[in-house]
Amino acid sequence: MTDLAFERPAYLPPVNPDRAPVLVAGGVLAIGFLALAALIDLRQAALFLIGGLLGATLYHASFGFTGGWRRMVVERRGRAMRAQMLMIGVAAAAMIPLLSAGSVGGQALVGATAPVGMSVLIGAAMFGLGMQLGGGCGSGTLFTVGGGSSRMLVTLIFFIVGAVIGTAHLPWWLALPSMPAIGLGAELGVGTAILITLAGLALVALATVVIERRTHGGLEAEPGPSRPGWSWVLRGPWPLVGAGLLLAILNIATLLLAGHPWSVTFGFGLWGAKIAQAAGVPVESWDFWNWPGPQAALGRSVLADTTSVMNFGIILGAGLAASLAGKFAPRVKVPFASMLAAAVGGILMGYGARLSFGCNIGALFSGIASGSLHGWLWFAAAFAGSIVGIRMRPFFGLDGFARK
Repeated sequence: MTDLAFERPAYLPPVNPDRAPVLVAGGVLAIGFLALAALIDLRQAALFLIGGLLGATLYHASFGFTGGWRRMVVERRGRAMRAQMLMIGVAAAAMIPLLSAGSVGGQALVGATAPVGMSVLIGAAMFGLGMQLGGGCGSGTLFTVGGGSSRMLVTLIFFIVGAVIGTAHLPWWLALPSMPAIGLGAELGVGTAILITLAGLALVALATVVIERRTHGGLEAEPGPSRPGWSWVLRGPWPLVGAGLLLAILNIATLLLAGHPWSVTFGFGLWGAKIAQAAGVPVESWDFWNWPGPQAALGRSVLADTTSVMNFGIILGAGLAASLAGKFAPRVKVPFASMLAAAVGGILMGYGARLSFGCNIGALFSGIASGSLHGWLWFAAAFAGSIVGIRMRPFFGLDGFARK
């Protein structure tokens, strides 16, 4: 007797790619690569393509921290959080030794480390609250905008606004009590730093396992491919674990090429500062934009800024992935209260990310993977803020656990 569970379906609805968006996103990615190679250098062009791969991976796996944390809090399902911990752990096992070496092939390497203080604690809590209202994290906002979400475009616009305001206020926040940046690799040695980092991530994953089993009696299984053969690679969805491993590899590649790990939100602040400057706002007189790194970025084209170029790649890569899957720009009417939540959430995320030296990518993923103690403080504070944000969602007509 044939086992029907393994029998190929007789009919699957066809997937019709959105041809115009495919041509636009694919064409801009190709032209952008050639332009960056000619105007900047091949390294910058390669980082642009890495951004495209990040965007496609994030989109096809719906790999966002916002929905995964919300499912853990509301539904007591931890599959997404376990994939996140695995992703960070794989990256940490490679990045902590690389950062300890200091350079590879002549490329100096610098980790995502930052002071451990009140600005991180408060900023991360603001970010966690904001991402539940905005509907996405730093990376989540980019890939959903690339996928055609009009609501998330609102979140991104106000994310940029909040980031610029944060650059104006950051010096005041840095005057609050704080410890210096603490890198576990430098303080404890590479081996010990890796073991402590992996143990911490394993404890978080174990906690999700215990909570989920107590609530549901077992763990949620990873869904199998929705289509036969390899068509799911272009059309999705991708498994969370596989996507997490790929994101870890791409972050390691970013470190080797850019000299620093993957980050997102500095680009938002830079875009906003350039727009404000063009409108006559003297941002160049602000303390933040007179610090060496920001000052240099403000004086150059955004195409010379690694974070910006990778952000552009993420948006285009997600747009190409969505178009190939026939899912680009769904026509959804967004209520005013939901748009208001997107705006408030965007401002909170932008402001909070600047205060806390990054978002779920630059501070949490890249921070912990760099062995930075501030990454762990960011994680705890942002998760606490996220719980508050989840409880606030119904006031804006939002549900408590829908994935974004």
